[in-house]
Amino acid sequence: MEEKNLNTVETATEPDLNEILKVRRAKLEELQKAGKNPFEKVRYDRTAYSADIKNDYAAYEGKTVGIAGRLISKRVMGKASFAVILDGKGTIQCYLSVNDLGDDYAAFKDYDIGDIVGITGFVFKTRTEEVSVHAKEIELLSKSLLPLPEKYHGLKDEDTRYRQREIDLIANPEVKETFIARSKIMKAIRNYLDNVGYLEVDTPVLQPLEIGSSARPFKTFHNALGIDMYLRIETELYLKRLIVGGFDKVYEVGRIFRNEGMDKSHNPEFTTVEMYQAYSDYHDMMDLIEDMYRTIAREVCGTDKITYQGVEIDMGKEWERLTMVEAVKKYAGVDYNDWKTDEEAREVAKKMNVEVEEGDEATKGHVLIAFFDAFVEEKLIQPTIIYDYPVENSPLAKRKPSNPAFTERFEYFIYAREMGNAFSELNDPIDQRERFVKQVQAKRAKGGNDAQVDEDFVTALEYGLPPTGGLGFGVDRLVMLLTDSSSIRDVILFPTMKPIKKQ
Repeated sequence: MEEKNLNTVETATEPDLNEILKVRRAKLEELQKAGKNPFEKVRYDRTAYSADIKNDYAAYEGKTVGIAGRLISKRVMGKASFAVILDGKGTIQCYLSVNDLGDDYAAFKDYDIGDIVGITGFVFKTRTEEVSVHAKEIELLSKSLLPLPEKYHGLKDEDTRYRQREIDLIANPEVKETFIARSKIMKAIRNYLDNVGYLEVDTPVLQPLEIGSSARPFKTFHNALGIDMYLRIETELYLKRLIVGGFDKVYEVGRIFRNEGMDKSHNPEFTTVEMYQAYSDYHDMMDLIEDMYRTIAREVCGTDKITYQGVEIDMGKEWERLTMVEAVKKYAGVDYNDWKTDEEAREVAKKMNVEVEEGDEATKGHVLIAFFDAFVEEKLIQPTIIYDYPVENSPLAKRKPSNPAFTERFEYFIYAREMGNAFSELNDPIDQRERFVKQVQAKRAKGGNDAQVDEDFVTALEYGLPPTGGLGFGVDRLVMLLTDSSSIRDVILFPTMKPIKKQ
């Protein structure tokens, strides 16, 4: 049977698909019997890409080029045909005829949509002014044994798109642009930090203990050592040990793993950037991240005013900065400073139907955090820095000397989404150990029985950590923002998916 082109609507039933598979494999067998096995090809001398030819036609006109890519459509008209080739930079039309190709023209007519081909020919324009390649030679470089999705309707099913990203990239060219932008963003991040004196480092992904953080790790077993090990949930502790060791500015672009739920802004495997600077504090980190985001937006998007999900986000103007107490007062209408006791704070929460996870054990700090979650975060559309967090949810941040109930910590928000987290780092080993112990106890109370205090980190602090500012942010969320992508799965090439049971 003959297959339909990608420019027609394919509604094949399963028996039709099975027949297509049989036909394609039969064609492969015939080629192999004739000594023309396409899978034996090792290289092809490609001299030009589609976009380069189209964008600089004057330089290529009449010149012989070698192009290579995937056959995505063909229109056979007896002794002459047109075909479209998809390569790494786009598509280009090719003209093929029996007069130029001889016996190879008959072979071309038997090619399938999806086959990988190499074409040598000269560049010209058709009567309709379309830049094309007039083929003088054609070669089958790899056989496609499965049919591609229909061209104009594309691959729309999200589940299939994420599971088979390679097909998504073929069917939906705009997807490739997202990941080209991601690469540019990664490069811009590194360039920015390198230019302000940071050193990029690598720290262990596989770690020997589950720390007391609320995040749940993935657990594995090391056969040679005979111990449980854990995929890291952050890069923070090792990076701060490097500051103890004498590095002044370090950062890591790190893959992070958390054994938790998935939604539009969470994937179990994601990428962060964490950076630490000796002899600085969280105010220095505020200035750095604001300038970094503005610089990256201009470099990648050409402007610091971007549109995300229909809303203009202005990263060029000075970001608003509010303490958490100020933000809750502004958006919820309640003032932390009016609460004299923890019980009074809990009563205010109860009257305003604000759920506090800690219940009767909740402190004023816990209640403040609950009010922030309930009333504030959803209002933070333009870039906003929220700083001075309660000590209750900031186990690694330094207490404010003027008010020890709070820490020198900030988070910044864009489009009502937390984008990053920063501290004046806690460098008191005694205070740090006490907070770690409480964190471990809380985690074990919830079933995290493997949680332990990281004694190696506490020991490092005992040698002396200078005053240090630290900051971490999610790369995937930044890519979402700068590419106007609504889901984290749209900016991760192969997001985590539940396996499909196959018969």
